[in-house]
Amino acid sequence: MNINQTILFIDEELTQTLNDYQNWFVLKPEVLSFKPQVGWSIEQILEHVTLTNHFLLILIRKGKRKAIELSTKKDLKSVLESYQYNLQALDAIAKHKSFNWIRPEHMEPKGDKELGQIRSLLDDQIKECKDLLKEMKNGEGILYKTTMTVNNLGKINVYQYIYFLCQHAKRHIVQMQKVMNEYSKFKEAE
Repeated sequence: MNINQTILFIDEELTQTLNDYQNWFVLKPEVLSFKPQVGWSIEQILEHVTLTNHFLLILIRKGKRKAIELSTKKDLKSVLESYQYNLQALDAIAKHKSFNWIRPEHMEPKGDKELGQIRSLLDDQIKECKDLLKEMKNGEGILYKTTMTVNNLGKINVYQYIYFLCQHAKRHIVQMQKVMNEYSKFKEAE
């Protein structure tokens, strides 16, 4: 996969992620607020995803700035020629319970946002990621790496951070589906 294919692939993943989330926002209030025996409600999961995106975007913005700055000092073309495109290392992030991770407290849902705000925020966050990809359209994003401690990923570049954001969101779709299944069983038992 070359850099243009990588950027296009991540852009398509962002679009798919946003599309996959739309139906979760229109569920009945009692489904959204249903608290499973273990874990968060769907509404809390939606809020958590936007909180996590918020903090990932801080790192992504900083990484983009530094990557573009580095592109004026390094020979981007030669770096691109030897670069190994490896997004697959991040695929495990999308698998619910595939690794142990204790999220930081600041990424825990507080219940202080309305569902419409959360939906709008997610839309804006995905759009910003797409815009950041456009700003790094020549491959600049590979020039700057930051350590990602989740699942011991180590140093990943700016494109990989954006892809991580998508994978994290996918992970929680599986979790929301489990909550929905538990809700259905709960309703059947009534």
